[in-house]
Amino acid sequence: MITLIAATGENNELGKENNLVWHLPDDFKRFKQLTTGHHIIMGRKTFESFPKPLPNRIHIVITRNKQYKKEGVIIASTIEEALKISENDPQPFIIGGGEIYALSLPFAEKIELTRVHGTFEADTFFPEFDTTQWQLIHSEFHEKDERHAYAFTYETWQKK
Repeated sequence: MITLIAATGENNELGKENNLVWHLPDDFKRFKQLTTGHHIIMGRKTFESFPKPLPNRIHIVITRNKQYKKEGVIIASTIEEALKISENDPQPFIIGGGEIYALSLPFAEKIELTRVHGTFEADTFFPEFDTTQWQLIHSEFHEKDERHAYAFTYETWQKK
């Protein structure tokens, strides 16, 4: 089950200058819980925004640069190649950025979306998806609190 996983603002904002524009510890914990033990597929810029590869996950980085190499990372030149590499994983995760989400949306069967209740200045956005072709199967609201400056909702969407 190919799954996109993302956190977005109310207007599908993902980030600015290759950084998230909010800090939600519970969302990081959920991301880790869902993706641990799986392939995570991302673009080069998303990978380079990490201080180091995330533990207990197989990293597939999509890049057009044929010379690009990083220790502990599998390189792919297309989303199709990345999905082929991860075909033995029952649930590979697409983790960004905006261009990779847009390229992989036609292949996705599930979207794990954290909707951050706010609007943000951003330069990267999650693609619009047709909600008539997707069904919201789970929604869980979280109030803002001392650790979370914004309220947010976990949404799980399944392709119809």
